[in-house]
Amino acid sequence: MRIILEHPWIFISIFVFLAILLLLCLIRAIKGPAIADRVVAVNMMGTIVMVIIAMLAVYMGESYLLDICLIYAMISFLAVVVLTKIYSGVFLEKIAREKRRQQKVVQAEKVLEEESRMEENFTKQTTEKTNIRKNDNGKNSNRKNDNGKNSNRKNSDRKNSDRKNSDRKNNDGKINNRKKQKKEQKNENKREG
Repeated sequence: MRIILEHPWIFISIFVFLAILLLLCLIRAIKGPAIADRVVAVNMMGTIVMVIIAMLAVYMGESYLLDICLIYAMISFLAVVVLTKIYSGVFLEKIAREKRRQQKVVQAEKVLEEESRMEENFTKQTTEKTNIRKNDNGKNSNRKNDNGKNSNRKNSDRKNSDRKNSDRKNNDGKINNRKKQKKEQKNENKREG
């Protein structure tokens, strides 16, 4: 008590300092940025208020303020526990929402991937069909060419057969000529003889 009467400015400066700290903790509790920062700021505000109440009990010499300080300590503890529970629930809900959103994104990507595969298969099938059609048209033109080749072969075969026939005729003619010559020689031999 003697210190309080001799140096009252010490308590006033301590009260001002604690009030400034309380204001800074309030700013941090409002501003954040993280949930943990806010919970720690609220807990520190409760502790500062308890210190202020205890110092007032000493400064004023009133013992009932110490009972209020103890009750406020229990309420502050419960407030921090409740805030932690609420914020952790909010955090878990946020994580669950994020997980659902990611699952939807993954499902959408799978659907898009499946659609692109189907589209690729469709384009492959259509290109294969067009290639088959082109090949069929090429084969038909080859058949036409083959028909032309066949007609050329037929013409060359005819020419060859005509040559063979003429050769045969020539050979037959030679043979006939030889036969005629032999017959004529025999006839001449008979006449002579």
